[in-house]
Order: sequence, then C-alpha cells, then structure tokens
Amino acid sequence: MDAKKRTFKYYPKDFGKLEVRVSHMDIVFDIYSKKTNVESKIHLEALKDIKNLTLNADSIELHDLICDSSKVSYNYDVDKKIIYITFLETITKGTSFKIMTKSTCFPSKTILEGMYYDETPKGCQCQMITQCQQWGFQRIVPCIDDMTAKCTYTTTIKANKGYTNYITNGDILKKLQPISKTRIEITYENSTTPMATYLFFLGVGTYKTFKREFEYPNGDTFSLELLVPPKSNKETAQKALTVLHDAIMWVYLFTGPKKYDNEKISFKILNLIKEREMLKISKSNENKLTKIRKKIFELTQGLTLGYTYTGTIYREIAMQNSDFGGMENVGNTTISTNRIMPFKEMTDGVFDYMIRVKVHEYYHNLNGSEVTGMSPFEIWLNEAVTVHIEREYHSFLFGEEYSRLADVIPILSYGNGILSNDSGVQALPILPEGFNSPNELITNITYIKAPEFVRMIQKTLGDKKFVLGLNDYHTKFKHSNATTHDWLSSMQKYTNKNLILMGKQWLNKVKYPELEITVNYDKKLKLVILTFNQINATKTNFWSFPINYAIFSNKKKIKDLTLFMDSKETKIELKNISKYDFISFNRELSFYGKVVYTQTEEELNNQILYDDDNIGKFTALQKRFDIEKKKLFLNIEQPVDRNLLEIYFNLLNNKTLFEQVGGQFFTIFENIDDVKYGFNFKKVYDVKNKILGEFATIYKKKLLKLYDFYSKSEIDTEFSFPKNEIKNIKFRQMKNILLSILAKLDTQDIHVLIKKQFHISTNATDKVTAFRLYIESNAEDRFEILKKYESESKKNLVAWEVFLSIIGSNDNDNSIELIKKIENSKSFRIEQANDQRSLFVSFAFNKKNSLQTEKGRKYLEEIMIKLTKINQNSTNRIFSIFGNLDEMEKEDQLNLVTLLKEVNSKIDSKKYPAVHNTIERILIKSPKSMKNWEKNNI
Repeated sequence: MDAKKRTFKYYPKDFGKLEVRVSHMDIVFDIYSKKTNVESKIHLEALKDIKNLTLNADSIELHDLICDSSKVSYNYDVDKKIIYITFLETITKGTSFKIMTKSTCFPSKTILEGMYYDETPKGCQCQMITQCQQWGFQRIVPCIDDMTAKCTYTTTIKANKGYTNYITNGDILKKLQPISKTRIEITYENSTTPMATYLFFLGVGTYKTFKREFEYPNGDTFSLELLVPPKSNKETAQKALTVLHDAIMWVYLFTGPKKYDNEKISFKILNLIKEREMLKISKSNENKLTKIRKKIFELTQGLTLGYTYTGTIYREIAMQNSDFGGMENVGNTTISTNRIMPFKEMTDGVFDYMIRVKVHEYYHNLNGSEVTGMSPFEIWLNEAVTVHIEREYHSFLFGEEYSRLADVIPILSYGNGILSNDSGVQALPILPEGFNSPNELITNITYIKAPEFVRMIQKTLGDKKFVLGLNDYHTKFKHSNATTHDWLSSMQKYTNKNLILMGKQWLNKVKYPELEITVNYDKKLKLVILTFNQINATKTNFWSFPINYAIFSNKKKIKDLTLFMDSKETKIELKNISKYDFISFNRELSFYGKVVYTQTEEELNNQILYDDDNIGKFTALQKRFDIEKKKLFLNIEQPVDRNLLEIYFNLLNNKTLFEQVGGQFFTIFENIDDVKYGFNFKKVYDVKNKILGEFATIYKKKLLKLYDFYSKSEIDTEFSFPKNEIKNIKFRQMKNILLSILAKLDTQDIHVLIKKQFHISTNATDKVTAFRLYIESNAEDRFEILKKYESESKKNLVAWEVFLSIIGSNDNDNSIELIKKIENSKSFRIEQANDQRSLFVSFAFNKKNSLQTEKGRKYLEEIMIKLTKINQNSTNRIFSIFGNLDEMEKEDQLNLVTLLKEVNSKIDSKKYPAVHNTIERILIKSPKSMKNWEKNNI
C-alpha cells in the first residue's frame, strides 16, 4: 500500500511470521532515578537462513550490540524505532544464537508507556513502574516486541535499597542482597508460562504489602499480595483481598468445560470453602477445619473444574497514573490505585468496577497470557472473551437480571451509547482495517460490542457447547498464539451454524443490524405471520444472529421462541394464536442491534406492565418516553402525558422490580432515538427536564415517602462483605434517582433535603449525588458547598477524582468558569491521566455544552490541543463526540469542522499521528459537513 494513501499507520500485513523463535531473555535492569541501564541477552533460534534481523527500540540509547554466532554491523534508526542488524556470516536455519545489547532507557512523567514515574509517597524514593501494553517493552530494552515472541525470562533488578518492593514477573531465583552500601540486587525467574513482551512488568516502589493465602480444594496454595500506598488501611486492604480471593475461587469452581454439569456441587464446595476460610481466620477449631478440608477434597474428586493458577504469588499493584484502569501482567496485575480497594470515598460505580477488574485481570492469566492473540488485531479476542467471563461473575454476585441490564444500558443509551458510537464516522470494526496506535483498539467496541458478539456465539451454540468450545481453544493453543479464525474454529466444532461466516459479518464491519419486524394477524385462522427484515443489509451482505422473542396473551407468556437469522429476510408463521396483547422482541438483548417495530401505545403499556423480560420492559418504557419527548420537542408548552407519568411512578413503587434490577431501571436517556431530534442536545435536555419536573410536581409527596423508605433500608456490611454492600448499592440507586427527580423542583424544601443528605451521608455515592444536585440548583449557598467539598476532596485522591468528574460534567450556568477555576488550582495535575479523564473528558461528553455553545467549543479546542501534547490516549477518548457530524444542524457542522481543523493545524502530525489521523478520518467520513464548510470558507 502506498504510504501516501495509508489512512492508518499499521495494517494486518505489517504483522507477518517471525524469522526467528524467541525462547528466553536474560535482562539486568540497573535502575537510577533518572535513567536505567539495561543489559539484555536474547536467546533465539533461526527458523530460516537469515542474513538480517531487526529489533524494536523506542526512545532508548543503544551502547553496544553483539551476537555470539556471528560478527554484526547494526544501525539504530531512531525515527523508525528499529535497530537493523546485518550478520557478517549467515545464521543457518535451526541455529540457536544470542543477541546481547547494552542500552539505557529513561522514565517519563507523561508518556505512560515503557518505564514511567508513578505517584511517589511523600519522603520516599521516586516510584517507577512499567506499562508494556502494547509496545512499551521496546521503550525499556531492544527486543522483538511482537505478540508471537512469547518466551521465558530471567530478570535481575539492581536499585537503591530505599524501596520496599522490587517486582517483576516470576518467582524469586536469587533473594534480595546488598551489592553496595546503598544498592541491592534481586533476581526473578519466569519459566512456567512463556509470555508475550506486552505482559512484562517491572516496578520499584514504596508500598504497604498485605497478604492472604489462597487454598484450592485439594490443598494446593499460593499467595495473594496487595501492594498499595504506605498509609493504606488494613481493614480496607483485607476486604480487597476478600474480593480477589472470591473471584479466583469462582473462576476455579464455575468456569471450565463442565461448568454447567458441576453447578450444584460447585455451590456445595463454595459454601464449605467459605466456612473453611472463616475457621482459618479465627484459628478457633483445628479439628473442624481438618474435617471440612477433607469433605471439600472428597467433593472435588472426579470433577473437571476451571483454570488453576500456575504461580506461587499473584500480586495486585496500585498504580496511580495510567491510561488503563487495570493491566494484566503475568503474576503482577496493575490496577488504578483509586479502584484497587473499597475505599470509603469510593462511589458505587467505582466499587462495581473494582469487582469487575479483579476477576477480569485474573482471568487474563488464561485468556491472554497462556493463550495470546496473534497480533494487536486480536486484542479484541483477548479482551472480549475475558469480559464475557467478567460479566458472568458480575451476574453471579449481583443477580442475572440486574447485571444484564447494567450491560445493556450503555449499549442502548441514545447519543452516547455504544450503538450511537458504532454508527459514528470514527468507529472502527472489531477487527479494523488498520490503526495508528494500539490504544485505539482499547475502546467500547472492544470491551462492549465484541463481548456481545461472544454472547451471540454462546446463544447460538447453547451454554454447554459454548464452554466446550472455549476449553478446546484454551487447550489447543496453550502457551502459544491464536487468531480470530482459530477461536471461531474451536467454536465451530460444536454447531452446524456457519460461525466462520458469522465472524466475517460481525468482526470486519462497523454498525449493527437494524431489524424491521412486521406483524400480520389473521384472527380467523389464529395465525401470526412475522416478517424479519434487515433493512440496512443486502441479500449478500447481512448479519447472522439469534433473536429471542415471546408472545403474551392475557398478561401471560404463551410462546417463547428463538430464531437464528442467517439471511436478510425471513418469515415465520405461528399457529393457534387466538389473541395476543404484545410481542416482546430481542429479549435480554439477544442480538447487538436495533429492532424497528411499530407498536401501539396500548401494546407498549402492556409490555411495560407484563413483560417478564426486564430488558423488554425497559426498552418499551424508553419508547414511550421517546414518543413523549418528540411531542414536547415540537411544543414544550404542552402538558406531559399523565398516563405515562402514572406508569413511571407505579414502576418506581414496584418493590419486586426493584429487587430484580435496582434503581438503574429508571434511567431516562438524555436523548431521542431519532436523527431528526437527537442531535439538538440542549433542547432534548430541556424536554427531559420538563418531563421530570412535572412528574416531581405531581408525585412529590409519594416520591418523598419512597425516598424516606430507601434512605432507611441500608444493611450493615461488616459481617457479610461484599454481599450486603451489593444490596446497599441497589438501595442507594433508588434513593438517589428519587432525589434527582425531586431536585427538578428546585425549591427551598428540596434544597434542604439535598443539603441534609450531603452533610449526613456515610457513603460516597450519597454525598456525591447530593453535591452534584446542589451545585446545579439555584440554592443561594451552592458555591459555599462547592468550596467546602473541594477542600475535603483535595485531601484524598479517590475523592478528588470524583469531584473532578462532577465539575467536568456539571450543568451549572457558569459550568465552564467552574471547570477552568479547578483546572488552574494547585491540586489539579494535568500530567495525571485520572485528572485528565475526570475533568476534561467528562466535560467533552457533556455535548450540549462542549459542542453547542461558543464558550464550550473554544474551551474544547484548548483542551484537545493541550491534551494531545501530554497524552494522545486521553485526546482520543474525546473523538466519539464528533461521530455524527453529518446529522447535526448546519451551524453546528460549520463550527465543529472549523474546530477540528484548528486542532489539526496546531499539532505536529508526525509527533501525534493517532490524533492527527483520527481527525482526518472524521472529516473525510463527514462529506455533508465538509461540503457545507467548504461552501462557507472557500
């Protein structure tokens, strides 16, 4: 491909088979505060006769390079980040040889890749860690930085003796020992699981280490270690270890090829293990402990269970500054410090994330480490299967219906949802044509759409066959690399459906099926004819997927069916249907996409009331609200439909529904699912406020009564963690959605109520919600509260991150002034990724301010230029807000094309290709906007 025509920096053809096999690396890191000297020995085998070889090296100083089998000449092209090696004697096929290098790497404060400075505890040696996803390894040592270069490692660390921890992959080979008055040396060996370079980790820092033993049913053990800031609370750390321990045990007992055959006995084993762990902690009854261990062991005999960890220590390491919330590294998982433990300042959403990230990163030991994708184009495979397992664990803890709705809301959410992003011009397929930086592949498409594809494969195969397919994949490719085709082939063994074709349909293109459904009913023949038509497909270019649907009559389900769509259009005849009230389509969101199906108001109301699938109930409710939003969009002075408000209140008052799905069910999307209306963000915001304002006015007394009920419903968590904490999350969801609705009244009595919650709350979620509502109200003292909370938040990085998010996304009349004020405060550190995301990215996603006001656009432009020069990854998070330029008003198109062009003119395209190329791609794929802009500017 001609370089001039390349719209991406990397394409699949750039990743071919290696000419050598990498078997082992011996590396010595001599670490100082401003540099690290590195000596490396790469053990290689020639897979063909070779005269030349290239190594990757990014931003390092190369001092020497030699080979044990041939004299060499070499040239380090710093710009291309490649060392070109020429062997004076040909290395013949099958020859084992070594490349030795001496080099120096330099830690960075803002490039969070390779070795960089993390948050250093006060008075301690400077803390340094590595981040090698995706090509960070070449920033610390010359290497073959390829996902197929899986090898074992012997790593020696030399550093100042003032640190508490010196960490890398593997087990200790040579214990910590002094080499001078001020320096030490320690050596690790990672020999069990060959790992790709992106999984390498090295860190020197000052941590407080908490430990807990993990004991398998057969008595085998390994150590869990939590490395966190020095002043960390022991009780909080032990709770974090409990969450980790339980996640690892769940993976062992409730995954694997016999998952569904073992479920009943796995629950028995789990309950006994809980009893065993309590006895171990109390050390009260050794005799009883022995008997329980024996019983557990006996129950597991003959069972095939899930993944077993292969190391002697599994660590979670707190990292304060990172582009990622968590990163798997063999034996050493790094997790954002603000999310690694259940801090009292942690909101419920972050607590939920903590639970998810622990099981997610641990499962990567199997899916990603033992079995690794072939190239960055397989990142989706490493992540999507892992997210699928993470979701199953979340469902295990929170309940299936609650957990599934939590997955679905971000997909369906109009405007900022994944379906909306997937329709945007900057969207990439799951398997993209190319990319500029591997970080572009760490997106919602990878983490949400791709797992939905995995889920559709599961629904196509059935649960039992799906886990057999996964086991086939993990067994066949253990300690090696696999392609997308390899994974699909393992699944294909267990079905006659064409999964290879299904993979091509879903993985290689953007967007999703829009399934138009028409229903014809012949009352005399008692016949229902359903026509399913993919209106955005052709006879040769369509999507295959399962769709679940059910027919309801007299408030009860009379048919529950699944159709596998494997054509553009199909018809189904359902006989003996004497009558029906409504049909529920795409139950549980069985396929990733939209159903285009016209229902009467009566059908929608019936579905909201009687559908036994809460996803169907939820989508029907959103449709009813959309109808109302459209009406008010055209004339906001009209009264809101009282029947709809009554339905909404009855749902809020439904305790059974609450127990199933929590307060998240009562989300009303801040947009309209219609391109005619959906991109006037400010007007739609006003419409939503109109609906909620009238609702609060009519039902004020009843809402206050419900608020009081949920305020008094929290459960003590001390003796049942995290079980009761999960119940409390659901109660708080309800309490705070009720308070958010009441806040629309903006009256003095409601101000008092909000302020009271702010002052007396004992948890972060209640306090944060009250703070957000109060500063967006017209309360006279709202800015005094803001100053107070800002002062409190500055003392704690967890609280500070939350505070920044609220300020960044606030809807106060002076919102941008508030954001700028916080940006200019001494506590805001722009080099910190958490601060960038919380303040700047949250502002960008408040599109009614950032895109549709002059002040907002000007500030957004400043932010994007500033961030690009510090962290391209944070800038790239913003781009999805420009995904639908051609659907916006002409004035918006003019303003936003100008904004993007201004940003691109003020950044260096060679230094910042990920940002530059993405802007170019957005503009190229927005022809209507560009034509409009050119007409007015050329």
